[in-house]
Amino acid sequence: MNEPTHFAPDITLAVDGEGVIRTAVSAEALADETLEDWRGLRWADTVASEAVEQVANAVEFARREGESSCFTVNQRLPSGRELVLEYTTVKLGRKDGFIAIGKSVQAVADLKSRLALVQKEREQDYWKLREIETRYRALLDASQEAVVLVRVGNLRVVEANAAATKSLRLFPGAEFLPDLTDRDRRTLDALLETVRMRGRAPSIALHLVENGLWSLRASTLTSEAGAFYLFQMALLAEPEPSARSVDRECAPFSLDAFIRRLPEGFVVLDRDGVVRLANHTFLDLVQVGVESAIIGKNAKVWFTRPGTGLRVLLNLVEQHGLVRSLRTTLEGDLGACADVEISAVGDQDDRPSYFALIVRDVVSHVGSREHAAPFTTLFGSPSGTSLETAVRTSVEAVERQRLVDALARSGGNRTSAAKTLGISRQSLHTKLKKYRLQDN
Repeated sequence: MNEPTHFAPDITLAVDGEGVIRTAVSAEALADETLEDWRGLRWADTVASEAVEQVANAVEFARREGESSCFTVNQRLPSGRELVLEYTTVKLGRKDGFIAIGKSVQAVADLKSRLALVQKEREQDYWKLREIETRYRALLDASQEAVVLVRVGNLRVVEANAAATKSLRLFPGAEFLPDLTDRDRRTLDALLETVRMRGRAPSIALHLVENGLWSLRASTLTSEAGAFYLFQMALLAEPEPSARSVDRECAPFSLDAFIRRLPEGFVVLDRDGVVRLANHTFLDLVQVGVESAIIGKNAKVWFTRPGTGLRVLLNLVEQHGLVRSLRTTLEGDLGACADVEISAVGDQDDRPSYFALIVRDVVSHVGSREHAAPFTTLFGSPSGTSLETAVRTSVEAVERQRLVDALARSGGNRTSAAKTLGISRQSLHTKLKKYRLQDN
């Protein structure tokens, strides 16, 4: 059976034991090359200068060892042009020399070169896209208009810039303007119908009770992730004094302003640990530039100390109503770690929907203590608590903190922690389960 044409050699040489070419045969594609001129020449004299030593070594190896070899050289043809050939040598006999079968790999080399060029172009395109994305994000956050990306199917916010988050409390995952009056809701529905039909729609005015009169214009965006509305909103008129939740004359201060200016970090999380509000100090602690960059992000990525992860902290609030001065570690997005103390409380005693955390940098805090707060002050004790209950709670607090410290010192290694505490590993596992520390 004949082999397929694409396996046929391009050049076949019969070389004697001294490396002299006795016969040279070419494939049809090289029929215009006069390979007969090579007869009587040393094979090493027919290749590019950088391949001379390689060919000489191959001849010596074939003569001495009598085994096949495979190598690639730049073969200089009689016409003067060079061709990249992969040679395989086959020994004929002790004194008869060997056969060198050469197959062109120029197409493979060209393909590799083209693939490398395409890869380089793809990398350049990637970095261009990253640069465009960075500029887009900077422009988006610098815009005075509120810009919101909303999913068509459920009207949930996918992305919002700083202006939309600050002025309208729109953050990823939230429903878009859920508190509209019936009249404004009908106006918005008519706008969305127009956008779906035409791709864009002229501005409308919406009365937001606590936020004043806003203009809204919309267009559609389609991507692999689905269809989205792009909303651009601008404030037309401030809310009337009667529509404000608190009259300025009765309450000449803003609670939001105080929270944002607190020297300690302040953050509000939902039951899943997702950030809903954060002040500037907390942004500094986690090394994030703007609030919109962390709204909708799970806070567990910043709590890295074993035994005092976010889920443990939220569970403690549910169990005890609040947590005071719990020592842990906060790791920022840029890699910096800070020792912090956290006090936390839920919005209600029974199964809180939201949690408020005050985060204090222990190192920079002027009044920071050398050690963590006494164990008996970690959790609040309601008035009227019996002595037995208070003692049990204090003992549990001490035991839990010892477990946390042992895990921290051992880097999360439970065997080492159990040895430090003088208990068995099974006892450690039981206690970790009791205090809900097993997942941290």
